[in-house]
Amino acid sequence: MHATAVAHPNIALVKYWGKADEARNLPAVGSISITLDTLVTTTSVRFDRALPNDRFTLDGRPAPDQLPRVRSCLDLLRARLPGAPRAAVESTNSFPTAAGLASSASGFAALVVAADHALGTGLERAELAEQARRCSGSAARSLFGGFVELRLRPGSRCETGQILAAADWQLQVVIAVTSAEAKAIGSTAGMLHTERTSPYYGAWLATSEGDLAAARRAIEDRDFAALAAVAEHSCLKMHAVMLASRPGLLYWNGTTVECLRRLRELASHGVGVFFTVDAGPQVKAVCLPEAAGRVAEALAELPGVTEVLRCGLGEGARVVGE
Repeated sequence: MHATAVAHPNIALVKYWGKADEARNLPAVGSISITLDTLVTTTSVRFDRALPNDRFTLDGRPAPDQLPRVRSCLDLLRARLPGAPRAAVESTNSFPTAAGLASSASGFAALVVAADHALGTGLERAELAEQARRCSGSAARSLFGGFVELRLRPGSRCETGQILAAADWQLQVVIAVTSAEAKAIGSTAGMLHTERTSPYYGAWLATSEGDLAAARRAIEDRDFAALAAVAEHSCLKMHAVMLASRPGLLYWNGTTVECLRRLRELASHGVGVFFTVDAGPQVKAVCLPEAAGRVAEALAELPGVTEVLRCGLGEGARVVGE
């Protein structure tokens, strides 16, 4: 009863921020993302009747603060196989953890795929995505590759699926890492604080469907300019909602701002690039393939950028060993 799976983080182009139902981890809005290829979470799950309790290590160290979420995820799958034993889970990231690079998304996507295979429950991809979403709101999207949408459906349901495969529109992503530190306020806590205190939260909810429709159309048409416009708007709108909270949430640092200025300057000179920033200080520059080298060089020159990562669009979560 052992399996190893890999998954890649995803970055949202149309953002998800807020919860309609905290107990069910149901998002307040839908989202559209791209799955990356060179950033990898590898997770091994071993179910063993000799284990008295679940165990979890992250990047080679015990992670007791994360164990309750991991156990809850395992319990969702164990409920389908009564009598399933406790598990030892080992997970590693090839990129900074909990620093705004969606390690939670790739981590729980890899976990549900590995655990499903180890238990032999044989769940369909859409059902695995739903299990992952209940553990991390963006993890459902990492079950799929390329361009992915999480849609809200009547009856408080979510449906996650692919818009385009990675090979259908081969964009590049350049990531400027401006800090490897874990963020002080996690996404879930930040969302709940925003909902309670930001006067802009209602407008954020009201304008989400229009952004999703515009982005979906741009992706289907391979319209880079249209996708750039809606993605940057969604990003800045989400951070405006956070900033207007009391007290305001500021996930950026000074280098984040300088990266955005540089990317705006490049775009104004005809370089095919736009930016997005999640709940963290890292800047993701989405590029046409021919622009990625120039963008990477421009970001690497900025003081405070500690590392530049280059990615293409990647596959969904998958089993790589037993």
